[in-house]
Amino acid sequence: MGSINIVLYQPEIPQNTGNIMRSCVATNTKLHLIEPLGFTLDEKQIARSGANYIYDTNYTIYKSYEDFLSKNHGEFYYLTRYGQKTIFDVNTQSLDKDYYFVLGRESSGIPKEILKDNLEKCIRLPMTDKVRSLNLSNVAAIMIYEAYRQQGFPKMSFTEPESLKGKDFLIKD
Repeated sequence: MGSINIVLYQPEIPQNTGNIMRSCVATNTKLHLIEPLGFTLDEKQIARSGANYIYDTNYTIYKSYEDFLSKNHGEFYYLTRYGQKTIFDVNTQSLDKDYYFVLGRESSGIPKEILKDNLEKCIRLPMTDKVRSLNLSNVAAIMIYEAYRQQGFPKMSFTEPESLKGKDFLIKD
């Protein structure tokens, strides 16, 4: 069975990574972190932003981009404001493929050399000319949910789980 993966290339802001961890736990998405990181994972900022989900997050840390590439195979897409295609041009319907969405540093994105080597796989989110980009954790959430929407949200609940408040919470006295 294939998977949806979020890849953070040298993330700098712990709150963004914490929020992305929470989204990954909510959707059974694997997170890949490429060093150097602009923080340590034991910082309380990560735990707070990830709402204590860091311990439930399926994640791997890599020493470099090359290390990441050597250990992962599938379809790679690079999120950049310079992309000529959008997520809506990407087909993630196959449940047998591994899809990787690579997001760059908050301050400078993915290095130009990597993007130039993958021009056909560079994608962007449509937006106005009033902003340069969206927040990294928002982009990750949009990517995750669009990829899973195309797959029919496998292994996800469409109602409030009984292990929490349950689907009938609003009608219970």
